[in-house]
Amino acid sequence: MKGPLHLYVDGSCLGNQNVDHSTPAGWGLVVVEGDNGLGTGKGEIVFEDSGLVETDSGAENYFGAEVGSNNTAELTAFIYALRWVLIQSDDRPAVIRADSQYAGNIASSKWKAKKNKELAKYVQSLWNEVSSQKEISWNHVHAHRGHRWNERADHLAARATNGEKPLSLGFWKPGMR
Repeated sequence: MKGPLHLYVDGSCLGNQNVDHSTPAGWGLVVVEGDNGLGTGKGEIVFEDSGLVETDSGAENYFGAEVGSNNTAELTAFIYALRWVLIQSDDRPAVIRADSQYAGNIASSKWKAKKNKELAKYVQSLWNEVSSQKEISWNHVHAHRGHRWNERADHLAARATNGEKPLSLGFWKPGMR
């Protein structure tokens, strides 16, 4: 049997002070198979995605974010990771690895949200749905320490925030935003 799938998530926001519904914030998701968790680059990317946090309540991918911020981007990345796990027929355990303790603890209902409560409620309900069907956990990885897959998720989030396409793995190096 193969080991667990590792899903690296990250969020990014321009400025991240005095944010509002028009502040751009982006999320990134990297799914890695064969990862050893050490950040040395072991493993292979099987899926990656990124995009902007939606703050328009009438938009298709609106999950309840009131503003574009780093926290709403981190929570949105968790949502996309959980949705990806939910649609997979793979029975392996999934580990979401995030550099945001806030997002991980909100998603897993260990902490209570003080802001963006609708977004928090959505990610928590999705966590509960996924965990009722599959083995899922999350753990913290330190940001900006050269962890290859966390840096890749950061790269995807930052590029989405800036409206830029991500660099392909052939040109990208850890630490490159």
